[in-house]
Parts: sequence; structure tokens; C-alpha cells
Amino acid sequence: MTQRQFPLDLRQSAGSGPEPLDDGALILRGHASSHAADMIAQIRRMARQSPFRRMTTPGGGSMSVAMTCCGLRGWCSDAHGYRYEERDPLTGQPWPAMPEGWRQMAVAAAAMAGYEGFAPDSCLINGYRVGARMGLHQDRDERADAPVVSLSFGLPAIFLWGGLLRTDPLRRIPLLHGDVVVWGGTTRLAFHGIAPLRKGDHPLTGPCRYNLTFRRTA
Repeated sequence: MTQRQFPLDLRQSAGSGPEPLDDGALILRGHASSHAADMIAQIRRMARQSPFRRMTTPGGGSMSVAMTCCGLRGWCSDAHGYRYEERDPLTGQPWPAMPEGWRQMAVAAAAMAGYEGFAPDSCLINGYRVGARMGLHQDRDERADAPVVSLSFGLPAIFLWGGLLRTDPLRRIPLLHGDVVVWGGTTRLAFHGIAPLRKGDHPLTGPCRYNLTFRRTA
């Protein structure tokens, strides 16, 4: 079956213009919504190869968010720390390949934010159920000279956006189905997270939210 190709220019998709978030960061409201059904179906196919799992943190806790990955490397967490692995430790097999259409979308979104030449090699796929959250953190396990491109599908979430210090003030930003967030440059290491997901039901995802984040790991 031929892989569907997405438009290289996200401005061809539905949604408003770029919404500034911070220095070097912006939100593209609704720009992935027209591709949501295809991408969610692909997520579910990938999960049959590399299932969603709640990873263990180095401190021994269990993450409330379930995760899988695609691309050349997948992010892993356990008692040994945080890292990227070329094989899924759950199956021993390589992670599912990143669909070319997904890569094109991430590259186009990065370019709209001023980050030409983005070459993502990994996509982290988070599955949120009611009550799941992502604590404040910095994305330090990837190349800091490349941006992060984040897509949201399904139930709405509250994106917590801070500064370069954990103690900096937080902004609470609603993210809706199809929204794309890009950040890099001086705010690449900004602290961010997701507030506990509220109960709801979405026509495409049911009682959950999917978040895809594209990164450059090597």
C-alpha cells in the first residue's frame, strides 16, 4: 500500500496562522487535524509491533503516561537512567519505521518556525488516559541544536510552559486536537509538562490523547 504523502507546506492545512509562544517557539493551531485519522490509524498499527508501556523512572516510580516510539531510536527509561535505544527493549526488535509523511510534516512545521533543515530521526508517541500527566522536565537526551516538534490528537490538554529554571513562572496553554507546537533556539531547554488529563471522549481517540514529538537524537 502506498504511503500517503502530506503537504510539505502546512499552510495548506486547516487552522489559523502561527501563534507565538515564546522566543523561538510557536503554536500552529489545528494544522495536523486533517491528517489525524490516518496518523491515529498508523499509531495503532505501530503499537501492535511495539506496544505502549508505562516506563519505570530511575527513581523506581512508574510513569502515568504510556509510551511507544518509531524511527531509528526510541526513548527508554528504567533503573539505569534515560537514554535512546535502537531496539525496543520490550520486544528486542527495531522500533517501527517513521512514516515518510510524518517526517515531512515535522520538517515543514519546523521550517515554519524558522528551523530549516530539521532532520528528525525519532518520534516519541505518548498515550494519555484520564489522570495521566507529564511532570515538568527539560528535553536533554537529544541534540539541543535541533527543535522539538509536537503534535496533539484527541482529548484537549493543558500544556505547562515555563522557563530555563524549574522555578520560573508557568503558563497554562490549552492544546486541542490537531495543534502543533514547535520550540527550539533559546527556549529549546525550557521546562514544560502536561497537567493531568481530564475526562472526556473524542470521536477519533475515545477517552485518550496522543502526543507525538519529533526529535533529532544523533
